[in-house]
Amino acid sequence: MKYYLISGEASGDLHGSNLIKEIQKSDGNAQFRAWGGDLIEAAGATLVRHYRDLAFMGFVEVLANLRTILNNINFCKQDIMEYQPDVVIFVDYPGFNLRIAPFVKKLGIKTVYYISPQVWAWKESRVEKIKASIDKVLVILPFEKPFYQKHHFEVDFVGHPLIDAIEAHQTNETELKEKYSLNDKPIIALLPGSRKQEIKTMLPVMVEAASSFTDYQMVIAGAPSIPEEFYHSITIEKVKVIQNRTYDLLSLAKAALVTSGTATLETALFGVPEVVCYKGNSISYHIARRLVKVDYISLVNLIVEKEVVKELIQGDFNPENVKAHLDRLLSEEGTQLKQDYHVLKEKLGGKGASENAAKLIHSFVVGS
Repeated sequence: MKYYLISGEASGDLHGSNLIKEIQKSDGNAQFRAWGGDLIEAAGATLVRHYRDLAFMGFVEVLANLRTILNNINFCKQDIMEYQPDVVIFVDYPGFNLRIAPFVKKLGIKTVYYISPQVWAWKESRVEKIKASIDKVLVILPFEKPFYQKHHFEVDFVGHPLIDAIEAHQTNETELKEKYSLNDKPIIALLPGSRKQEIKTMLPVMVEAASSFTDYQMVIAGAPSIPEEFYHSITIEKVKVIQNRTYDLLSLAKAALVTSGTATLETALFGVPEVVCYKGNSISYHIARRLVKVDYISLVNLIVEKEVVKELIQGDFNPENVKAHLDRLLSEEGTQLKQDYHVLKEKLGGKGASENAAKLIHSFVVGS
Protein backbone atom coordinates (compact mmCIF):
# COMPACT_ATOMS: atom_id res chain seq x y z
CA MET A 1 0.00 0.00 0.00
CA LYS A 2 1.06 3.60 -0.61
CA TYR A 3 0.69 5.96 2.34
CA TYR A 4 0.97 9.76 2.23
CA LEU A 5 1.46 11.38 5.65
CA ILE A 6 1.31 15.10 6.48
CA SER A 7 2.66 16.52 9.75
CA GLY A 8 3.99 20.01 10.37
CA GLU A 9 5.64 20.12 13.80
CA ALA A 10 8.19 18.31 15.97
CA SER A 11 5.51 16.39 17.87
CA GLY A 12 3.92 15.27 14.60
CA ASP A 13 7.32 14.11 13.40
CA LEU A 14 7.70 11.96 16.53
CA HIS A 15 4.22 10.45 16.45
CA GLY A 16 4.23 10.08 12.67
CA SER A 17 7.53 8.19 12.76
CA ASN A 18 6.25 5.75 15.38
CA LEU A 19 3.05 5.26 13.39
CA ILE A 20 5.08 4.46 10.25
CA LYS A 21 7.12 1.86 12.16
CA GLU A 22 3.95 0.17 13.39
CA ILE A 23 2.26 0.22 9.96
CA GLN A 24 5.34 -1.48 8.52
CA LYS A 25 4.73 -4.39 10.90
CA SER A 26 1.21 -4.88 9.48
CA ASP A 27 2.04 -4.04 5.87
CA GLY A 28 5.34 -5.44 4.67
CA ASN A 29 4.94 -3.69 1.30
CA ALA A 30 4.14 -0.27 2.72
CA GLN A 31 5.54 2.77 0.91
CA PHE A 32 5.56 6.18 2.57
CA ARG A 33 5.81 9.72 1.27
CA ALA A 34 5.57 12.38 3.96
CA TRP A 35 5.77 15.92 5.22
CA GLY A 36 7.57 15.86 8.57
CA GLY A 37 11.10 15.79 9.88
CA ASP A 38 14.22 13.74 10.55
CA LEU A 39 12.40 11.05 12.54
CA ILE A 40 9.81 10.40 9.83
CA GLU A 41 12.57 10.22 7.24
CA ALA A 42 14.59 7.84 9.42
CA ALA A 43 11.50 5.62 9.79
CA GLY A 44 11.56 5.02 6.05
CA ALA A 45 9.47 7.74 4.41
CA THR A 46 10.50 9.83 1.44
CA LEU A 47 10.48 13.35 2.89
CA VAL A 48 8.66 15.98 0.82
CA ARG A 49 8.97 19.02 3.11
CA HIS A 50 10.65 19.46 6.51
CA TYR A 51 8.47 20.90 9.26
CA ARG A 52 11.05 23.59 10.08
CA ASP A 53 9.96 25.28 6.84
CA LEU A 54 6.25 24.99 7.64
CA ALA A 55 5.66 26.18 11.22
CA PHE A 56 4.09 29.64 11.46
CA MET A 57 2.57 30.51 14.84
CA GLY A 58 -0.20 33.06 15.47
CA PHE A 59 -2.60 35.07 13.32
CA VAL A 60 -0.16 37.87 12.49
CA GLU A 61 2.65 35.46 11.60
CA VAL A 62 0.36 33.43 9.33
CA LEU A 63 -0.68 36.58 7.46
CA ALA A 64 2.95 37.61 7.03
CA ASN A 65 3.79 34.24 5.48
CA LEU A 66 0.56 33.71 3.56
CA ARG A 67 2.19 33.44 0.14
CA THR A 68 4.52 30.67 1.34
CA ILE A 69 1.63 28.81 2.97
CA LEU A 70 -0.50 28.99 -0.17
CA ASN A 71 2.40 27.81 -2.31
CA ASN A 72 2.90 24.84 0.03
CA ILE A 73 -0.80 23.96 -0.16
CA ASN A 74 -0.77 24.01 -3.96
CA PHE A 75 2.43 21.99 -4.09
CA CYS A 76 1.00 19.40 -1.67
CA LYS A 77 -2.13 18.91 -3.75
CA GLN A 78 -0.09 18.41 -6.91
CA ASP A 79 2.27 16.01 -5.13
CA ILE A 80 -0.63 13.87 -3.86
CA MET A 81 -2.15 13.69 -7.37
CA GLU A 82 1.17 12.54 -8.80
CA TYR A 83 1.86 10.00 -6.03
CA GLN A 84 -1.69 8.52 -6.03
CA PRO A 85 -1.58 7.04 -2.51
CA ASP A 86 -4.10 4.54 -1.16
CA VAL A 87 -4.61 6.75 1.89
CA VAL A 88 -3.60 10.17 3.16
CA ILE A 89 -2.92 10.32 6.91
CA PHE A 90 -3.18 13.78 8.47
CA VAL A 91 -1.25 14.20 11.73
CA ASP A 92 -2.46 17.19 13.78
CA TYR A 93 -1.38 20.46 11.97
CA PRO A 94 -5.01 21.47 11.26
CA GLY A 95 -4.50 24.88 9.64
CA PHE A 96 -2.79 23.16 6.73
CA ASN A 97 -4.32 19.68 6.79
CA LEU A 98 -7.94 20.79 6.80
CA ARG A 99 -7.25 22.70 3.59
CA ILE A 100 -5.85 19.58 1.95
CA ALA A 101 -8.42 17.06 3.20
CA PRO A 102 -11.44 18.17 1.08
CA PHE A 103 -9.27 18.07 -2.03
CA VAL A 104 -8.09 14.53 -1.23
CA LYS A 105 -11.64 13.41 -0.52
CA LYS A 106 -12.78 14.63 -3.95
CA LEU A 107 -9.99 12.59 -5.55
CA GLY A 108 -11.56 9.47 -4.05
CA ILE A 109 -8.54 8.75 -1.86
CA LYS A 110 -9.18 7.45 1.67
CA THR A 111 -8.55 9.98 4.45
CA VAL A 112 -7.50 9.37 8.06
CA TYR A 113 -6.88 11.96 10.77
CA TYR A 114 -4.49 10.79 13.48
CA ILE A 115 -4.25 13.17 16.43
CA SER A 116 -7.40 15.18 15.95
CA PRO A 117 -7.36 18.97 15.68
CA GLN A 118 -8.22 20.62 18.99
CA VAL A 119 -11.71 21.54 17.85
CA TRP A 120 -12.91 21.17 21.46
CA ALA A 121 -10.84 24.26 22.34
CA TRP A 122 -11.85 26.58 19.51
CA LYS A 123 -13.30 26.59 16.01
CA GLU A 124 -15.88 23.97 16.92
CA SER A 125 -17.35 24.56 13.46
CA ARG A 126 -14.39 22.59 12.11
CA VAL A 127 -16.16 19.41 13.26
CA GLU A 128 -18.48 19.64 10.26
CA LYS A 129 -15.51 20.07 7.93
CA ILE A 130 -13.87 17.01 9.48
CA LYS A 131 -17.06 14.97 9.14
CA ALA A 132 -17.32 15.95 5.48
CA SER A 133 -13.72 15.28 4.45
CA ILE A 134 -12.28 12.66 6.83
CA ASP A 135 -13.25 8.99 6.65
CA LYS A 136 -11.67 7.92 9.94
CA VAL A 137 -10.56 9.93 12.98
CA LEU A 138 -8.21 8.55 15.64
CA VAL A 139 -8.07 10.60 18.86
CA ILE A 140 -5.46 10.50 21.62
CA LEU A 141 -7.14 12.44 24.44
CA PRO A 142 -9.84 10.75 26.54
CA PHE A 143 -12.37 13.58 26.41
CA GLU A 144 -12.27 13.82 22.60
CA LYS A 145 -14.41 10.73 21.91
CA PRO A 146 -17.47 12.02 23.85
CA PHE A 147 -16.92 15.45 22.29
CA TYR A 148 -17.24 13.99 18.78
CA GLN A 149 -20.18 11.79 19.86
CA LYS A 150 -21.96 14.99 20.86
CA HIS A 151 -21.60 16.01 17.23
CA HIS A 152 -22.88 12.61 16.00
CA PHE A 153 -19.52 11.41 14.73
CA GLU A 154 -17.92 8.16 15.88
CA VAL A 155 -14.15 8.26 16.35
CA ASP A 156 -11.61 5.82 17.83
CA PHE A 157 -9.68 6.58 21.03
CA VAL A 158 -6.29 4.86 20.65
CA GLY A 159 -4.47 6.20 23.72
CA HIS A 160 -1.67 8.74 23.78
CA PRO A 161 1.51 7.87 21.83
CA LEU A 162 3.70 9.74 24.30
CA ILE A 163 3.18 6.95 26.85
CA ASP A 164 5.03 4.48 24.62
CA ALA A 165 7.68 6.96 23.48
CA ILE A 166 8.59 7.93 27.04
CA GLU A 167 8.48 4.43 28.55
CA ALA A 168 10.74 3.15 25.77
CA HIS A 169 13.29 5.91 26.30
CA GLN A 170 16.57 5.15 28.05
CA THR A 171 19.11 7.74 29.16
CA ASN A 172 22.84 7.21 29.62
CA GLU A 173 23.38 9.75 32.40
CA THR A 174 27.17 9.41 32.45
CA GLU A 175 27.47 9.90 28.68
CA LEU A 176 25.14 12.89 28.74
CA LYS A 177 27.03 14.65 31.55
CA GLU A 178 30.39 14.04 29.92
CA LYS A 179 29.33 15.12 26.44
CA TYR A 180 27.74 18.38 27.61
CA SER A 181 30.09 19.08 30.54
CA LEU A 182 27.26 19.08 33.07
CA ASN A 183 28.27 19.46 36.70
CA ASP A 184 26.75 17.65 39.68
CA LYS A 185 24.25 20.39 40.54
CA PRO A 186 20.57 19.46 40.07
CA ILE A 187 19.09 20.62 36.77
CA ILE A 188 16.42 23.16 35.96
CA ALA A 189 15.35 22.36 32.40
CA LEU A 190 14.32 25.23 30.13
CA LEU A 191 12.00 24.29 27.27
CA PRO A 192 11.39 27.54 25.36
CA GLY A 193 9.60 26.00 22.37
CA SER A 194 10.56 24.84 18.89
CA ARG A 195 10.05 28.01 16.80
CA LYS A 196 12.49 30.90 16.66
CA GLN A 197 9.88 33.56 17.36
CA GLU A 198 8.64 31.89 20.56
CA ILE A 199 12.18 31.09 21.73
CA LYS A 200 13.09 34.77 21.40
CA THR A 201 10.13 35.66 23.61
CA MET A 202 10.32 32.87 26.18
CA LEU A 203 14.00 32.14 26.76
CA PRO A 204 15.27 35.47 28.18
CA VAL A 205 12.53 35.47 30.86
CA MET A 206 13.15 31.83 31.73
CA VAL A 207 16.90 32.38 32.08
CA GLU A 208 16.47 35.50 34.20
CA ALA A 209 14.08 33.70 36.55
CA ALA A 210 16.15 30.53 36.89
CA SER A 211 19.56 32.23 37.19
CA SER A 212 18.89 33.21 40.81
CA PHE A 213 18.86 29.55 41.87
CA THR A 214 22.60 29.26 42.20
CA ASP A 215 22.49 25.76 43.68
CA TYR A 216 21.07 24.52 40.38
CA GLN A 217 22.30 24.50 36.78
CA MET A 218 20.13 25.70 33.90
CA VAL A 219 20.07 23.57 30.77
CA ILE A 220 18.15 24.43 27.59
CA ALA A 221 16.35 21.74 25.59
CA GLY A 222 17.44 22.64 22.07
CA ALA A 223 14.88 21.97 19.33
CA PRO A 224 16.17 19.75 16.51
CA SER A 225 15.66 22.39 13.82
CA ILE A 226 17.28 25.28 15.75
CA PRO A 227 21.11 25.71 15.76
CA GLU A 228 22.76 25.98 19.16
CA GLU A 229 24.23 29.39 18.30
CA PHE A 230 20.72 30.81 18.09
CA TYR A 231 20.09 30.15 21.79
CA HIS A 232 23.37 31.76 22.83
CA SER A 233 22.62 34.80 20.66
CA ILE A 234 19.51 35.73 22.65
CA THR A 235 20.69 35.26 26.23
CA ILE A 236 23.69 36.89 27.90
CA GLU A 237 23.86 34.11 30.49
CA LYS A 238 26.17 31.21 29.72
CA VAL A 239 23.65 28.40 29.62
CA LYS A 240 24.31 24.92 28.29
CA VAL A 241 22.19 23.64 25.41
CA ILE A 242 21.40 19.96 24.91
CA GLN A 243 20.39 19.67 21.29
CA ASN A 244 17.61 17.32 20.20
CA ARG A 245 17.73 15.30 23.44
CA THR A 246 14.79 16.67 25.40
CA TYR A 247 13.86 13.30 26.88
CA ASP A 248 17.39 12.78 28.17
CA LEU A 249 17.25 16.20 29.78
CA LEU A 250 13.83 15.64 31.36
CA SER A 251 14.92 12.29 32.76
CA LEU A 252 17.52 14.16 34.86
CA ALA A 253 15.69 17.42 35.64
CA LYS A 254 14.47 18.39 39.11
CA ALA A 255 12.11 21.03 37.71
CA ALA A 256 11.27 22.64 34.36
CA LEU A 257 10.04 25.85 32.78
CA VAL A 258 8.02 24.82 29.76
CA THR A 259 6.45 26.73 26.90
CA SER A 260 2.83 25.66 26.44
CA GLY A 261 2.38 22.78 24.01
CA THR A 262 3.02 19.04 23.85
CA ALA A 263 6.15 19.56 25.98
CA THR A 264 3.97 20.27 29.04
CA LEU A 265 2.55 16.75 28.79
CA GLU A 266 5.95 15.18 28.11
CA THR A 267 7.39 16.89 31.18
CA ALA A 268 4.57 15.63 33.37
CA LEU A 269 4.90 12.06 32.08
CA PHE A 270 8.57 12.16 33.13
CA GLY A 271 7.32 13.16 36.59
CA VAL A 272 9.09 16.54 36.52
CA PRO A 273 7.50 19.48 38.41
CA GLU A 274 6.90 22.30 35.94
CA VAL A 275 5.74 25.86 35.42
CA VAL A 276 3.86 26.26 32.15
CA CYS A 277 4.69 29.51 30.35
CA TYR A 278 3.27 31.30 27.35
CA LYS A 279 3.56 34.73 25.80
CA GLY A 280 2.74 35.51 22.19
CA ASN A 281 2.14 38.38 19.84
CA SER A 282 -0.34 40.65 21.64
CA ILE A 283 -2.74 40.89 18.69
CA SER A 284 -2.72 37.12 18.13
CA TYR A 285 -3.19 36.52 21.85
CA HIS A 286 -6.19 38.83 22.22
CA ILE A 287 -7.84 37.30 19.15
CA ALA A 288 -7.26 33.81 20.57
CA ARG A 289 -8.68 34.79 23.96
CA ARG A 290 -11.97 35.62 22.27
CA LEU A 291 -12.08 32.32 20.43
CA VAL A 292 -10.69 29.70 22.82
CA LYS A 293 -13.28 27.98 24.99
CA VAL A 294 -11.13 26.02 27.46
CA ASP A 295 -10.14 26.89 31.03
CA TYR A 296 -6.46 25.91 30.70
CA ILE A 297 -3.72 26.04 28.06
CA SER A 298 -1.72 23.00 29.20
CA LEU A 299 -2.78 19.48 28.30
CA VAL A 300 -1.90 18.35 31.82
CA ASN A 301 -4.57 20.54 33.39
CA LEU A 302 -7.09 19.90 30.61
CA ILE A 303 -6.87 16.13 30.97
CA VAL A 304 -6.96 16.03 34.78
CA GLU A 305 -9.60 18.80 34.73
CA LYS A 306 -7.99 20.97 37.40
CA GLU A 307 -4.88 23.11 37.87
CA VAL A 308 -2.20 20.50 38.40
CA VAL A 309 0.60 22.72 37.09
CA LYS A 310 0.81 26.51 37.30
CA GLU A 311 0.19 28.42 34.07
CA LEU A 312 1.75 31.85 33.59
CA ILE A 313 0.25 33.45 30.50
CA GLN A 314 1.03 36.69 28.68
CA GLY A 315 1.35 39.50 31.29
CA ASP A 316 1.68 36.99 34.14
CA PHE A 317 4.73 35.52 32.44
CA ASN A 318 7.51 37.65 33.92
CA PRO A 319 10.74 36.87 35.82
CA GLU A 320 9.27 37.63 39.25
CA ASN A 321 6.28 35.31 38.85
CA VAL A 322 8.30 32.54 37.25
CA LYS A 323 10.89 32.73 40.02
CA ALA A 324 8.24 32.60 42.77
CA HIS A 325 6.50 29.54 41.36
CA LEU A 326 9.77 27.79 40.54
CA ASP A 327 10.93 28.38 44.11
CA ARG A 328 7.72 26.78 45.37
CA LEU A 329 8.27 23.71 43.19
CA LEU A 330 11.85 23.27 44.35
CA SER A 331 11.02 23.65 48.03
CA GLU A 332 7.91 21.42 48.19
CA GLU A 333 7.89 17.65 48.49
CA GLY A 334 5.33 17.39 45.69
CA THR A 335 3.22 14.52 47.06
CA GLN A 336 0.01 15.94 45.59
CA LEU A 337 1.72 16.58 42.26
CA LYS A 338 2.84 12.94 42.07
CA GLN A 339 -0.72 11.80 42.72
CA ASP A 340 -2.06 14.11 40.02
CA TYR A 341 0.56 12.90 37.56
CA HIS A 342 -0.53 9.32 38.28
CA VAL A 343 -4.15 10.25 37.52
CA LEU A 344 -2.93 11.86 34.28
CA LYS A 345 -1.29 8.61 33.12
CA GLU A 346 -4.38 6.59 33.93
CA LYS A 347 -6.61 8.91 31.93
CA LEU A 348 -4.32 8.69 28.91
CA GLY A 349 -5.18 5.02 28.47
CA GLY A 350 -1.93 3.11 28.85
CA LYS A 351 0.47 1.68 26.29
CA GLY A 352 0.06 0.86 22.63
CA ALA A 353 -1.32 4.01 20.96
CA SER A 354 0.85 3.84 17.84
CA GLU A 355 0.20 0.11 17.46
CA ASN A 356 -3.54 0.59 17.94
CA ALA A 357 -3.61 3.40 15.37
CA ALA A 358 -1.54 1.45 12.83
CA LYS A 359 -3.80 -1.62 13.02
CA LEU A 360 -6.94 0.49 12.60
CA ILE A 361 -5.46 2.36 9.63
CA HIS A 362 -4.19 -0.78 7.88
CA SER A 363 -7.48 -2.59 8.45
CA PHE A 364 -9.40 0.41 7.14
CA VAL A 365 -7.30 0.76 3.99
CA VAL A 366 -7.31 -2.95 3.17
CA GLY A 367 -10.84 -3.79 4.20
CA SER A 368 -12.97 -0.93 2.92
